[in-house]
This record gives sequence, C-alpha cells and structure tokens, in this order.
Amino acid sequence: MARKKKYPKLPNGYGSIKKLSGKNRTNPYGVYPPVKDFDENGNPLPQKAICYVDDWYKGFTVLTWYRNGEYYPGKEKELSKTGDKLQQQILGILSKYNQNQRELADQKTFSDIFRAFYQSRFNKEYTEGREKHTAMESSIRTAYKNCKSLYDLPFRSLVTSDLQQVVDSCPLRHSSLELIVMLFNQMYKYADANDLCDKNYSRYVKINKENDDKHGEPFSESELKVLWENKENTTVEMLLIMCYSGFRISAYKSMEVNLNDRYFKGGIKTKESKGRIVPIHSDIYDLVERRIKRDGALLAVTTTTFRKAMYEILEILEIKKHTPHDTRHTFSTLCEKYGVNENDRKRMLGHSFSGDITNKVYGHRMLEDLREQIEKIKVCY
Repeated sequence: MARKKKYPKLPNGYGSIKKLSGKNRTNPYGVYPPVKDFDENGNPLPQKAICYVDDWYKGFTVLTWYRNGEYYPGKEKELSKTGDKLQQQILGILSKYNQNQRELADQKTFSDIFRAFYQSRFNKEYTEGREKHTAMESSIRTAYKNCKSLYDLPFRSLVTSDLQQVVDSCPLRHSSLELIVMLFNQMYKYADANDLCDKNYSRYVKINKENDDKHGEPFSESELKVLWENKENTTVEMLLIMCYSGFRISAYKSMEVNLNDRYFKGGIKTKESKGRIVPIHSDIYDLVERRIKRDGALLAVTTTTFRKAMYEILEILEIKKHTPHDTRHTFSTLCEKYGVNENDRKRMLGHSFSGDITNKVYGHRMLEDLREQIEKIKVCY
C-alpha cells in the first residue's frame, strides 16, 4: 500500500488544507480559513472551504492570498502546475515560520491562552470588571479564578499532573470542580485548534471527590401526572424525557440517541458519567422519537434558553419551581420507589462505586439487563 504523503505543518492561525476522501476527485484538497468560531462546548465550528484545488502547494498559495486579502473566487484557476523548485521554497519558508511560531507559542502562559480563548469564545476581552455576564461566561470566569496556581506557567509545559493538582487541591463543592474541568477541556480544544499545545492533557483529568449534588427536590407524583397531561408542549416533552433518563441537562446537548436499539449514550463530568448507556424507557420513546425527528437533537437550544422556558411553563401549570437538575433527582427517586437494582441505578446515574471493587471492576451490565430494570418504573398518566 502506498505511503501517505506528508506535508509540512501550517503556521498557527494560517488555516488548513485537507485531503478529501474519494479516489476520483479532480480537486481533492479542500482549503479552509483559520478557525474563529466555537460552539458553547468549546468545539471548533465547521468552516466552509475557500476553494478546492488539485495540489497541496496550490492550497498553500491560496491561503497566503486569503490572508493578504488578495484572493477572490476562482483565482486558484490561475495557478499552473507546482514545480519542485517552488515546493522547496515553500518548505523553507514554512520551516522557518513554524520555528518562530513555536518559540512564540512556547512563551504563552496559561493566562495568555485563557484570555485568547475568552476573546474567541465570547467575542470580547477578559476584564476584571463587574459588568453583567451570561451564565456560561460567569461559570468560565469563576473556574479561571480557581486556577491561580497555573496563571504564570507556560501553557505548553503543562501536563496532566499540573491540571489534576488544581482540581485535587480545590476545597470547593463538586460542582465547582466540574466547572474547572470544563474550562480545561474548552481551553485545550481552543489551543489544539490553534497549535498552542502538543497534547490534550485535559482529557485525563478526573474529579476524585465524591459527588455531593444531593440537594434539590424531585417532582412529586402529582406533578409528574400534570406533566404527562401536557406532554404535547415541547418544553414539558423534554422535562419528561429528563425525568425518566436521569442525565444532567448539558449532557443532552451532545448525547447519542439510538432509536433502533432504544438507548441514550452520553454523560459529562466524571469518569463514571461519561459515555454511559441508559435504555430509553418505553413510555418516553415516542417523545424522544418525535423530538429527534422534529429538532434533530434532544436539546437544540441553549441550556439557558431551556431553563427560561421551563420556569415559564411550570408557572403556567401551577407547579412549584424546580431546577433542571431536579429531573435527575426525580429519576433517582423513581428508581428507588419501583425497586430498580441499586447498582444499576448508580450505573444509569453515572455514580461511582466507592469502596466496592467488585461492582467497580466486574459489574458490567448488558443493555437488556438495564432495560429490564428501568422498565420497573411505572408512569403516572
């Protein structure tokens, strides 16, 4: 099999040139502008290609034109076949440029990267002022303030143990540690997209403190009955899905929903929570299917938008105020009430098996075993 040709690494923020799949493309190289926009989870948003060309080095020329404001649609057609001499000149330029870029990037501290990430994420500079902020902005600012020991350290020099030390030494609640881990994840996504780190060490950071989110009040049986009576409302529809599946609200943003095999796969925060499988309870399957076909996702709006709609509909239905996290407590309460196996309840909620080595290491359960347990829950129509 022919060895894949390697091309030089493009300078930080220069854009990208991607070899597209397929053997019979006339122009197999997509030329893309630098990443500038990220979603609310810090993931780079897909970029529309500037153009498509038949040669990587032509792609580099297009990017250079684009950066200098000299490109216009179709200009790539003016390029003739790239010769060996021009290729060597480009390689020399890139080698020197990348070396200079690397030296500059190596000097950037944790705070430098945070400020650049913040600018990219919220389209404004980070300041210490007390102006109003969105919920997400406030969460990220709070997490940053709990990372003071990293502020002046070169970002590229950080490894997992440096990040883990921040989490382990923080005396605050589990929810505050979750925000720190979230910040690390988003900063490393930004850094990786902009060639400012060698490896995403944030993926190895874990929260070793027991989850203390025991506060909150589940929906009562009578409140659930009112929700079921109003299941045609799109916000109530989502509330019912949450009450009978038990994930944190932000997990529904990126959750895998398998309608054929009838299960959710997702989760955030801790090692036990991430990527866990929860069967779709038969009584909410139609709601899930309807939502996916209509919206393309379980939660197609921001969590802030959903919270607002949730509080409004609860007031209209004369149900006392609950938080989205109360749906998670509701699921846990329903599991206990209807005799769901305790270990399976923990698995579906993503709780750890502290001190229980047998269940932690050997307690794997098949999907149908979990389905048998979750179907014990009876719905209050």
